[in-house]
Amino acid sequence: MGILKRSKLAVGLDIGANSIKLLKLQQKPGGYVLKAMGIKELPFGAISSEEIKDRDAVIFDIQNLVDQTDPKIKDVTISISGHGVITDKFTMDKKTGAEAEQAILFEAEQRSPFDVEDVTMDYHIIRYDEEAGKMEILLVAARNEFLKNFLDLIMDAGLRPAVVDTDAFAILNAYEINYEMDPTKVTALINIGFDITNIVFLKDGFYHSTRDVSNGIRLIFDAISREFRLNQELTSKALKGEMDNSIDQDMFKATVSSSFEELTAGIEVAMSYFKSSSGVDDIDWIVLSGGGALVPYLPELMQNKLGIPVEIFNPLRNIEYDPDLFTDHQPEKVAPLLAVPLGLAARRL
Repeated sequence: MGILKRSKLAVGLDIGANSIKLLKLQQKPGGYVLKAMGIKELPFGAISSEEIKDRDAVIFDIQNLVDQTDPKIKDVTISISGHGVITDKFTMDKKTGAEAEQAILFEAEQRSPFDVEDVTMDYHIIRYDEEAGKMEILLVAARNEFLKNFLDLIMDAGLRPAVVDTDAFAILNAYEINYEMDPTKVTALINIGFDITNIVFLKDGFYHSTRDVSNGIRLIFDAISREFRLNQELTSKALKGEMDNSIDQDMFKATVSSSFEELTAGIEVAMSYFKSSSGVDDIDWIVLSGGGALVPYLPELMQNKLGIPVEIFNPLRNIEYDPDLFTDHQPEKVAPLLAVPLGLAARRL
């Protein structure tokens, strides 16, 4: 009689400036199953500009979300982004074993804008060029103070951070699970959060680079609140498309358009830098995730302003799930919010 192995399970926890997303994923032969999911909005201002302003409130809401989703959860995969994290990519002569690690870390020390004693670094070999005898390295470094504050928050909430990733690589991981990596297309994965926008560029079917833009939908939130004199709760509903019958939609669209200009400018700068560094003339496709993907009119405005086709990211595209998990949410209304936690959970598996 054979012995069945217990299926692997992992949890991704995404703590954003506006909400916390938690997702429990099970690995099965040939794919993944969503076992639990929860989303909880944070008090306005609890996290702002990457700084935790109300630590007790954030810890309370993390614990509350875990209790509502699955009280047995302890180990979580988390992610960081923003000014406390840097990524770099470089090519060097192919080496193996200890010699490779020593050479990579030496190169990393030369490239880090921070004192190496002040950062935690890791690397990944993206690919080897056997013919040229080269290897392409991805370097990630996080400032120790920035990382420690975040880890302390997770542990004070009674959880164990099993893996620390970045938002950008979690989005890339979720994309690889659900979409084909088309080598003929240059793709930008854009995740618009409340305060930060993560952009991942794909070229020739591989990861090329990532950029974080220090703007998000907070700019639109503030503009809508002022224009329509709405409190925080009603403004949040408006940005989810839940006030279509209560406010003038022409004025709403115009307000979204004008307040989106600054973020658009930041995205265009990131794209220009990518084009110059990669030698490509055009970006073929944008896959949009995060809260920005759910703001009425924003995807079409982005497509018109950038002149690039935009598709809304569905990180549940290849994921099996019970519809009863979404009794409080429509899957298509929350799916773009789940790119980061799904990518995090899959990373652990």
